[in-house]
Amino acid sequence: MSNTYTRIYIHIIFAVRYRRAAIEQAWEDQLHKCITGIVQNNGHKIIAINAASDHLHLFIRLNRVQSISDLMRQVKGDSSEFINKKNFIKHKFYWQEGHGTFSNSRSQIDAVAKYIMNQKQHHVNTRFRDEYADMLKKYKIDYNKQFIFHDPKDE
Repeated sequence: MSNTYTRIYIHIIFAVRYRRAAIEQAWEDQLHKCITGIVQNNGHKIIAINAASDHLHLFIRLNRVQSISDLMRQVKGDSSEFINKKNFIKHKFYWQEGHGTFSNSRSQIDAVAKYIMNQKQHHVNTRFRDEYADMLKKYKIDYNKQFIFHDPKDE
């Protein structure tokens, strides 16, 4: 489409199924490279990517031709397949259904990237569930607690 211009920055957060601490530092860099490749091969630009043991943050400049849902379906599916084929963990790896997607302005790029790259330190004192609920509140997103990343330990 000629004469169509966009510059959309998206912070996406998604979790390992049941928020299991399944992402290990030993292979986390390979996971980041896999997801970076998927994102870039779809024409988006990676700004930052980082994981904690039970979830992942992705900050991208979204292209104008692919929906976030289609991108996330591909990122989750292909990266799960990558993890399972590499036998990084003993059981089958799955991502949790759903994700959080938050838009950011150009002036927020550095702050959001820094926040994402500081995830391991951040989660020394903050649980993922609390971080995610805080993000939803900050962006004024209505949500039902029962549907946020179900964790069998919370029952």
